Amino acid sequence: MFVDYVEVQAKGGDGGAGAVAFRREKYVPRGGPAGGDGGRGGSVILQADAALRTLKDFRYQKHLRARNGQPGGSSDKTGADGEDLVVQVPVGTIVRDVDTGELIADLVAHGQRAVMARGGMGGRGNARFATAVHRTPKFAEKGEAGEERRASLELRVLADVGLIGYPNAGKSTLLSRISSARPKIADYAFTTLNPVLGVVEAGDDSFVVADIPGLIEGAADGVGLGHEFLRHIVRTRLLVHVVDVSEFSGRDPIRDYEVIRRELALYEAGLEVKPEIVVANKIDMPGAPARACALAEALESKGVPVLDISALTGEGVRALLYAVSARLAQLPPEQLPIVHGPEAEEPRRYTARGPRLRDVSISRDGDVFVVIGEGAERLVERTDLDNEAALNRLYGMLARAGVMDALREAGMDEGDTIRIGDTEFVFAESYNMRRG
Repeated sequence: MFVDYVEVQAKGGDGGAGAVAFRREKYVPRGGPAGGDGGRGGSVILQADAALRTLKDFRYQKHLRARNGQPGGSSDKTGADGEDLVVQVPVGTIVRDVDTGELIADLVAHGQRAVMARGGMGGRGNARFATAVHRTPKFAEKGEAGEERRASLELRVLADVGLIGYPNAGKSTLLSRISSARPKIADYAFTTLNPVLGVVEAGDDSFVVADIPGLIEGAADGVGLGHEFLRHIVRTRLLVHVVDVSEFSGRDPIRDYEVIRRELALYEAGLEVKPEIVVANKIDMPGAPARACALAEALESKGVPVLDISALTGEGVRALLYAVSARLAQLPPEQLPIVHGPEAEEPRRYTARGPRLRDVSISRDGDVFVVIGEGAERLVERTDLDNEAALNRLYGMLARAGVMDALREAGMDEGDTIRIGDTEFVFAESYNMRRG
């Protein structure tokens, strides 16, 4: 089963909590803090694999979750890092955040990797907070929550040549004649419902051809599954536009050509100027030569070459292959932008500075003072709110950053409620802050 679009839920592993511990050694009556750091949570990593051709496995695997980091231990023991979840996807997969539309990754090379959901950092153990003044800290950090996001995976096949045209124009018959691919062929429209790839040899050259399912008027608006078909044309270097010039189609070849070109332009800017060769197919049928001649005359002013062939009998096919090979040699390689998230990386150990604590905005939600700022929200998230020493540290850091003064200027008073992230506190001058 060919599947080229799915949505999945990805969750990086949570970081392990730091430990609160003290040395208990013989002849060391006042051992110092010895709580170790928590381990980093694993990340959900996508890796492009040229052996894959479809996203069908994700129809039954909608949730991707990496392992959590382990908590720190006594004697300065660091918890184990969570194992990354490495997921294989076909080359040509585009990954986007469903909620924001952000492009997360565009995997166009075999082995290319990108992080879809990053694991959280482990919390620091109490040994990290010892200072000359505060020698016995009795608190540690909680681990950071792993990143969570809903993402779409969209597959766009990578091929040198894309066969386009109306349904039943003979694209599949042509592909089966010029390559070893065996697409379904029948005398009715929309026989091909999925792109089919074939490797074609022309003398000493070879190239990959994709048989794109038939397009019709309105394809850019989704008519006839148009969006599903058109996405696979974007990454081809050259289009071979197959036009049925037989009288039995019941359509005008010139209008057929113009309709398909218009749908390309409506779907994505630039597709309408992609290099192309037009093929007048079924030239062996009665009345076809005259209709092919009219098509060639109509396109002559646009500088678009038209070649007469019969995919059924093979007439003109060899000349077409050499024409395609020659045209590809004149075209530059497809410049695909490699856009991806961070590569898999070494565990992070608190070397990078996070967002500044002072960068907050304060608003009112009824009687609640709301503090918004990534630094403050991350600090609260990683604070053990059931530990009085940790709460005192939280208040001290907010005060030193000027957040408490800003709240007072905004009108906060004794007994008022403060909300930071998902957590609410009751402010009291005598107790600093109490969790609400």
